[in-house]
Amino acid sequence: MKVSSEFSKHALEYDSHNVIQKKVIKKLLEKLKKKPENILDLGCGSGALHNSLTWKYKHFTGVDFASGMLELHPKSENCECIYGDFNDEMLFENLSTYSYDFIFSASALQWAGNLDMVFKNIKDLDAPVALAIFTQNTFKILNETASLKPLLRSADEINSLQEKYFDAEFEIVNYKLEFNSTREMFKYIKNSGVSGARKVLDYKQTKKLLREYPLNYLEFEVAFIHSR
Repeated sequence: MKVSSEFSKHALEYDSHNVIQKKVIKKLLEKLKKKPENILDLGCGSGALHNSLTWKYKHFTGVDFASGMLELHPKSENCECIYGDFNDEMLFENLSTYSYDFIFSASALQWAGNLDMVFKNIKDLDAPVALAIFTQNTFKILNETASLKPLLRSADEINSLQEKYFDAEFEIVNYKLEFNSTREMFKYIKNSGVSGARKVLDYKQTKKLLREYPLNYLEFEVAFIHSR
């Protein structure tokens, strides 16, 4: 297991809230050995990965269960969007009628209800993969300060599951995103979607966390799975 780290400063200078997600996509694409022509993107969102491609492809399929995000995703004769949930095995039955050169998933599979099942179904599509999954050490100190249980799986659990299905490199990358104030940090959490829409603190608990959070940055830990 390879471990890397990266530090991002001045988050509010960026023009969007998905700073870390963009870094994740960049890393996924940097490790490609060749440019795939028939692409599947699981959890495609509004098209961040698609918009980062620098080569012409034959066909791009984006899948997401958020219809509002799919409406924003680029579409064309060779770029289609499918409304579907990777937690639903019927989705993979439908996808199996296609043939893919490569399967991507950037910052989505941490929300898989049964990651073992999802990995098995991805494996059955018989294509190389580049997957990025946020781990339980994302927001580690914030969760500890607020006495919250982590929402996500550990890196060890993700690695154990992926080893059952893929011949892949497994790498952990730790990111830190700096903010000018704790209040701006919480605004980022609210607008970026990285909290999984969890709202478990009342007003007094939130005020207490704003006072006591000891860092000027948020922590992110991402597990990268990339076919050899």
